[in-house]
Amino acid sequence: MVTSSWAAADAQTAASRRRGAVLERAILDAALEQLSTVGWNGLTMEGVAAAAQTGKAAVYRRWPSKEDLVADALWAGLPQFDAVPDLGSVREDLLDLCRRARDAMFSPSGFAVRSVIYECDSTQAERFHAVIFEGVVEPVIRMLREVIERGIKRGEVRADAANGYVFDAIPAMMMYRSKMCGSELADIDLEEMIDQLMVPLLRHSDS
Repeated sequence: MVTSSWAAADAQTAASRRRGAVLERAILDAALEQLSTVGWNGLTMEGVAAAAQTGKAAVYRRWPSKEDLVADALWAGLPQFDAVPDLGSVREDLLDLCRRARDAMFSPSGFAVRSVIYECDSTQAERFHAVIFEGVVEPVIRMLREVIERGIKRGEVRADAANGYVFDAIPAMMMYRSKMCGSELADIDLEEMIDQLMVPLLRHSDS
């Protein structure tokens, strides 16, 4: 009993000694965890402080509102989409990209982003539009554009396929399936989406 009390006291002391970037990272991680478990509506500054093992005042000193904290937490937790796959065919490139997007969607940061998208009202959502658009939508669209334009150069893809409606097809379908079905997309689901939707959409009309 004494040992456990000492351990708790040591943990509390160690937490109180955290400063600067270390403490901020702990708070941001706690905010992401709260978003992915209790959602936007269930997240409170008090709950984040408790999860980060710090005081509420330490949170409010850095982020005066829940919106400010969540915006920074989303930026900190967003996945890095940088290397565009090049596996020799547009089908394989798209499939690899979809797997990576799927894994990001169902990561803690992915759950956090979706809780904001689904639960915030229109006024609140505007606060996070730049985070979601610049951190998630634009990188995915950029990678899709590069994959499709590479397919055009290979002769696999029709020349007029590099347009906004085509680029939107995969993110829209994945978000719809995620929201309506509420379960993680299996590899077979992604393969069917590519083979039954994207490949026919991209191929030449005489193919």
